[in-house]
Amino acid sequence: MKQFKTLLFAAALFVGATSFTVAQSKVAHINTTELVEAMPEMKTAQSEIEKLTKTYEAQIKEMANELQNKMKQYQAEVDTKTDEENAKRAQEVQTMEQSIRQYQAQAQQDLQKKEAELLKPIFDKAKAAIQKVAKAQGFNYVLDSTQGGGVLVADGKDLLPDVKKELGF
Repeated sequence: MKQFKTLLFAAALFVGATSFTVAQSKVAHINTTELVEAMPEMKTAQSEIEKLTKTYEAQIKEMANELQNKMKQYQAEVDTKTDEENAKRAQEVQTMEQSIRQYQAQAQQDLQKKEAELLKPIFDKAKAAIQKVAKAQGFNYVLDSTQGGGVLVADGKDLLPDVKKELGF
């Protein structure tokens, strides 16, 4: 019985000490999406991505128009050509369609690669600023309060204004 009381007392002390330690942790939150979207570098990156997207779209549209014109021409001449010539033309149209699909896929990959290349330094800069502000203000944890970011309650201090100030905007 005495051992049970000692064990119970030790468990109570352990739980109390753990609760006290957890209570001492400082937690803040920040909406990283809002921060990154407000950064001037992000606007530059977005405009560069839009410019590249428009270039690819124009090239794809040009290729599609060329294919369309060729198909109209071939359909108009189908009765005046031999079966062999028509089969050759059909093969040419299929090759052009496949070429356009391959170009679209390559353009999509290039855009994703360029986007990752442009956004990585921006996210790294934001993360470094968040870490610097959190450390300066003595926060142990900073949670991302972006919609769907996993924070259910964000009643702690919002670091967004301080991090924007750190980044100079």
